[in-house]
Amino acid sequence: MEITSEIIQKNIAKAKLGDQVAFTFLLDFFWNEVYGFMLKRTENETDAEDIVIETFAKAFDKIATYNPEFGFNTWLIAIAKNVHIDMLRKKKTSLFIDITEEDEHQAYSVVDDSNSAEDELIIEQNLAQLLQYIKQLKPAYQEVIQMRYFQEMTYQEMAESLEEPLNNIKIKLLRSKKLLSEIITSSEKKKSK
Repeated sequence: MEITSEIIQKNIAKAKLGDQVAFTFLLDFFWNEVYGFMLKRTENETDAEDIVIETFAKAFDKIATYNPEFGFNTWLIAIAKNVHIDMLRKKKTSLFIDITEEDEHQAYSVVDDSNSAEDELIIEQNLAQLLQYIKQLKPAYQEVIQMRYFQEMTYQEMAESLEEPLNNIKIKLLRSKKLLSEIITSSEKKKSK
């Protein structure tokens, strides 16, 4: 299916109303573009990934302020540039980042109990096989998947345990579920050949 600007605008409108599926669509659709931009800028995969996670967390938190006269990707890249500048400043001033209560309260609420298509795919897997798939993810993604599915932690518990803002945890988990479901799907296709 070709993704048109009309489909993107519909998903932005739904995301403004708090639709989780729309958030996931936007994250999946724009991730590579924003990540590619930041990778060129930082020349560091880990930093680029951290910046993109925070970019989407901020974008979804402030999606009501998005002006449709500008491209959504342009808006995301502007946020990413600011996140990168903030990160460089923080690296200069401190190795530790304090999370204020205000940051915690700003985290948008996501329905925590409904399973997405990725959740269903992950749940269906044989445990030993699933662990093999999880090992193919980057360590930060392995960690959130294990906390969520094996330790059955809530987003809030994960945020406290990892000492990260709630929004970042949500984005990291969305991204890791997407990557994990891609690994599962591609290896199932190989098996069926």
